[in-house]
Amino acid sequence: MFKVAAIFSDNMVLQRNKNIKIFGEGDCQSITVMFNGIKVETDVIGGKWTCILPAMEASDGLTLNVSDGINTISFSNVSIGEVWLAGGQSNMELELRYAKDSNEYLSELNPNIPVRFYYTNKVKTVEQAIEAEKHSCWGVCDPEGSKAWSAVGFHFAKKLSSELGVTVGIIGCNWGGTSASSWMSREYLSCDNETNSYLEEYADKTAGKTEQELISDYKDYEEYEKKFNENMAKCYAEKPDSTWDEIIEKCGESNWPGPMAPNNPYRPCGLYETMLKRVCPYTMKGFLYYQGESDDHKPNIYYKMLTKLIDCWRTDWEDYSMHFEIVQLPMFKYKHDEDFKHWCLIREAQMKAFTTIKNTGIAVISDCGELDNIHPIDKVPVGERLALQALVGAYNKEYNAFGPIFKSVYFLGNIAELSFDYAEKGFIINGENATGFEVAGSDKKFFDADAVMVQDKIYLSSVSVSKPVYVRYDWRNYIEPSVFCSETKIPLAPFRTS
Repeated sequence: MFKVAAIFSDNMVLQRNKNIKIFGEGDCQSITVMFNGIKVETDVIGGKWTCILPAMEASDGLTLNVSDGINTISFSNVSIGEVWLAGGQSNMELELRYAKDSNEYLSELNPNIPVRFYYTNKVKTVEQAIEAEKHSCWGVCDPEGSKAWSAVGFHFAKKLSSELGVTVGIIGCNWGGTSASSWMSREYLSCDNETNSYLEEYADKTAGKTEQELISDYKDYEEYEKKFNENMAKCYAEKPDSTWDEIIEKCGESNWPGPMAPNNPYRPCGLYETMLKRVCPYTMKGFLYYQGESDDHKPNIYYKMLTKLIDCWRTDWEDYSMHFEIVQLPMFKYKHDEDFKHWCLIREAQMKAFTTIKNTGIAVISDCGELDNIHPIDKVPVGERLALQALVGAYNKEYNAFGPIFKSVYFLGNIAELSFDYAEKGFIINGENATGFEVAGSDKKFFDADAVMVQDKIYLSSVSVSKPVYVRYDWRNYIEPSVFCSETKIPLAPFRTS
């Protein structure tokens, strides 16, 4: 007997122009895969097998057969096209049915649209994954089945497919509220003192209890949280504008994300094992990653976290050239909160990763945030800007995929002259004046600056700073962006000079 990994099913998309890995388990001697006129045989070693098919051009309507010589498993309606994994937390997870204009998009869907989706099962343990995978499969576009797809992933795939003329498959692998520490291996997380702090904190919180006690504690929390969420829903139904303090007063403490335990999905390295590794090493073009909100309590180490995660995933897929497209966090804060400027540091880390790591892209979406809503619902610009990044970086297409990105500053007296990449066509301003620019002297006390734009340069000055030394733009958790690329309409990325 043998099994093919759950991610292989009818309607799947296989990656074009790369060797394709087909893999699974079995207690037989050998496995034969027959696909698109190609026949490949491999031995079963230690209960596992992997067949490698040669690179193929895009095609649709194919059948893939896997056999142990006695039994055969057949998969139909297989496409060869482009495959990307959509990872991260709740903003990548946000389903199409909850996104802006969802009814419009869903009503137009039909199976002939060349976009497919595989949702990696959201499970807390490997045992749960094995059980859930009995029912997992690739889905085709249709108004009902596509409701639960990642909105960002769908709009990315729709744009990419229309530009490339091939079927695009998205592997959704995300979970709301998760830290980057949940999505990488213990080896990568533990090899640096700062990133290892996630593991140390887990050890401290679980010390003194047996594994069974920890599991039981988390199950008790799940029951409590279920009742809390039911009561919270009633409160919001009665008073939609309830504050969080009012919710706590009426419903009690939330206690999210619950006690750390081997069955808590927010534990370090947990979802790496229960979700990411369940679809690895399915052959793909690259990764889309929208995450960072849940690491804002440690913003100063986020660059390390992100670089480790990228290296971990590329290593697991045994392909260091795989493209990794980053979504830079949008503007956000709760309206009653102080602006702590910690999301600024996450955005800075994401931009640094883009500028220092090969084969990465960045979708700047500072104009897509919403005050008081950590889950902005307009995901079309997010998906389409990711697609533009992929088209330019991964497919070498000649598109303008960027808004302006800060390059350098030159100080002359009381004037700061700023230069930018991707600003050859100049800027446009949303509103009467450019806002969000600040300058500071050597004391690092920042004041609002007046901005004058001349072609691809911006000149800043302030009556409060006679000799500027530092410059920053939109250095807030939340502020409405005012400066955009005149050609792409993508906003100027937030930055600081030091």
